[in-house]
Amino acid sequence: MRFRRHIELEKGRLDIAPLIDVVFLLLIFFMLTSSFITQQGIKVNLPGTVSGKSLPREDLLILITDKNQVLVNDIKVTLERLKFKIGAAAKNKTHIMIKSDKEASLGKVVEIWDLCRDAGVTNINIATIHKEIERER
Repeated sequence: MRFRRHIELEKGRLDIAPLIDVVFLLLIFFMLTSSFITQQGIKVNLPGTVSGKSLPREDLLILITDKNQVLVNDIKVTLERLKFKIGAAAKNKTHIMIKSDKEASLGKVVEIWDLCRDAGVTNINIATIHKEIERER
């Protein structure tokens, strides 16, 4: 005769409090050991405009400083390298944003604009700061 054993399984409980403690300790560890580096940028005073619209994004950013230095996406480039980058942008049909300091020469802006047109870029934008119109009452 065979006897059946009646085995009752206990359901275990998982306590997540120690898991939360470990996660917080890891978070604190990574926060304390990480280093935050600020990117040094070049300050550019943009000219103002009364009309215009905000654009959602730009694909290629050309920056002209007050000393007429040309930077593409925050990297200083020569005119030959700029021609190459504009040509690549024209092939990919990307948008170009020109940000020029107020003190930069207009000739430099026109020169870069002409490079864009010669490369076949059709969507060129110039960045400005929006000024409010003071109305007389």
